[in-house]
Amino acid sequence: MDEDTPRAVRDGRARFRATSPEEPAFVPAAERPAMRRGDGRVRAAAALALTLALGSVGVGAVRPRAHDPSRGDPGAGRRPRALAGVVAPPESVLVVLLGTGTPAPDPRREGPATAVVVGDRVFLFDAGVNVTRQLRGAGLPANRLAGVFFTHLHSDHTLGYPDLLITSWIAGRRAPFRVYGPHGTRRMTDLLLAAYSEDLELRTRGLEREWPGGYRVTVSEIAPGVVYDSAGVRITAFAVPHGSWREAFGYRVDAPGRSVVISGDTRASDAVERAAHGADVLVHETYPAARLAPEQRPGGDLWPRYMKAFHTSDAELGALAARAEPKLLLLTHVVWMGGTEDELVRGIRAAGFTGRIEVGHDLGRY
Repeated sequence: MDEDTPRAVRDGRARFRATSPEEPAFVPAAERPAMRRGDGRVRAAAALALTLALGSVGVGAVRPRAHDPSRGDPGAGRRPRALAGVVAPPESVLVVLLGTGTPAPDPRREGPATAVVVGDRVFLFDAGVNVTRQLRGAGLPANRLAGVFFTHLHSDHTLGYPDLLITSWIAGRRAPFRVYGPHGTRRMTDLLLAAYSEDLELRTRGLEREWPGGYRVTVSEIAPGVVYDSAGVRITAFAVPHGSWREAFGYRVDAPGRSVVISGDTRASDAVERAAHGADVLVHETYPAARLAPEQRPGGDLWPRYMKAFHTSDAELGALAARAEPKLLLLTHVVWMGGTEDELVRGIRAAGFTGRIEVGHDLGRY
């Protein structure tokens, strides 16, 4: 056990190690022993066949339709088809919106989470409600993530984190994956594992016999700069202004042939603009400025002040994108306040951005 593991989980279990290879995604516990004894060459051949099949289809086959301004109610029941149970072909780069929601419950939009898939590596940004099930819905392996990157520690961006820690273990994870985030990420992780210590103990020592210590992660509390650089993928964190949060980050992913910038939650930011200059994809939060007004609730008179300090309006985003010129502006984490997709796009266009816009939907691939 490493020193970051809570004492409630660590006591009496120092002999447990998690050093063996990981299993394929979501293998029921009862089936894992047989697979462990199986011939690895069969799995390798199957993986090669799937990769070749995907290569013949090409990335363009999984691109969603362009935005149609005639659509009214945002997210009106449409759920794009999931990926075909495998990750992207080698050298391809896909953005998968796992959750596009906000703290307000909406059955059509899960908690904020975005996956950037580079070949067979999955990089996860934020872990909102139901992120593990959305990974499954997208055909992505929750138990073999290349890294988890938190933009900040607001609850709507982290409520799926304990599920990810434990369910990926139940799904066959044996080794730690890396978690990157602001200061406080390690403490949050320790407290979550301590809260579930009895569950972890019973699943390990009881009849389920899950892999000892397979729920563990390695946490890095980051500062602005390059936080990941391996095998052609570089991920750079940059500070963004998100109201009164002491630390909040956006990320730029540079991979072979494609660059992706994820704003995180932020008011209009020069740092986002610099990072997104000439990028292939800018994933950005927003809200329709025309809908902003005090709310009829205790403290509701502060709502416009809050939104302006913590988030980016459609007009502000349109001006920012016009200067940065990303090839695709992908909208997520929209605080709708009764607005529509058409209205949101009009607000961005009016501020000067003439490039491609997509209003993101859960499980959309771009």
